[in-house]
Amino acid sequence: MNTTAISLPMVSGITLEGILKAVLAVVILTLIGEIAKKGIIRASKETDLTWILNEDTAELIFKLFVLGGVIGALYSLGLMKYNVGPTTIGNLAFAVGFFYISYLIAKKSKDYLLQTKRGPEDKIKAKLFYYTFITLAFFLALSFAGIIGELGALLAAAGITGIVLGFSSRTVVSNFVSGIFMYFDKPLKIGDAVQVGNVQGVVEDIRIFSTRIRTWDGTLVRIPNEALFNSNIVNLKRYPVRRVDVQVGIAYAEDAQRAIEAIEKTLDEIPLVLAEPEPKVYVENLGDSAVILRVWAWVPSEKWFDVRTEIVRKIKETLDREGIEIPFPQRVNWFANELTIRIDDDSSNKHNNVNYKT
Repeated sequence: MNTTAISLPMVSGITLEGILKAVLAVVILTLIGEIAKKGIIRASKETDLTWILNEDTAELIFKLFVLGGVIGALYSLGLMKYNVGPTTIGNLAFAVGFFYISYLIAKKSKDYLLQTKRGPEDKIKAKLFYYTFITLAFFLALSFAGIIGELGALLAAAGITGIVLGFSSRTVVSNFVSGIFMYFDKPLKIGDAVQVGNVQGVVEDIRIFSTRIRTWDGTLVRIPNEALFNSNIVNLKRYPVRRVDVQVGIAYAEDAQRAIEAIEKTLDEIPLVLAEPEPKVYVENLGDSAVILRVWAWVPSEKWFDVRTEIVRKIKETLDREGIEIPFPQRVNWFANELTIRIDDDSSNKHNNVNYKT
């Protein structure tokens, strides 16, 4: 009896058997992923470990199984062996899958850190971890793809474009490194009132490349981390207490000691003026028009502006109540020769000339 061999059709090296295996791999791993997803969701309702067992984690596991099924299907079809430049489709698929999984893990970890720890420094840590993890995953993916060596040659052959990209990336890298240095140096944190150059306001956000400051008039100023790192940063809320410094001028005819005692009594009556370090009032200078008194008072940093405003207002009220004059600016002019001043007398329509010699 004669037998006839039946051969499977082939299209570009793809056989019917390979197609069936590919479909089977996708279906099986998708079903396993769906079962795992439902199991994790069900377990999340029965445990306190919701930070790891939740719907986001279930979706991540499902995507990993589906991605594994797709890669397995490509291997079954024999497509992974074809060359694409210096590498193969298999290496590229593995590199893309690895980077995608790393991205999902980094994003999940950052979200977890932001949910469990909501402090300003925790936000910076979460962002720093996220970008560091993604950067390492990117270079590892290039290594797995087998093109990291050719990447350097490609950039070297780019000529002028490579130089331009180099200068551009230098600024980006400088901002990134400055952001890392500032994280360890900690000159400021989110919520601090700061002054950087001529910019003054509250730190709104600290990012990996720049820092955002909301000024007192409600505008947003973005400062690159490199410029911020090289600037003099004045942190107005770094310490719990801060000194109010006020100058007060009194007339030369007034008793300076009486004015000092009146101001000291006023400071003692303000609740938010600290007793230690104790307030200090002293004669600082003899000005052109007044005796200048300097007032020092230590107050909580959180209430500095409000307390300073109250101190100035109450000092003015106290000096008025005590009859102590706060003089206007005055100037005495001396002339070498006599001056003739004409005074008009409206009642008699006469002009009187008066000689003054000063």
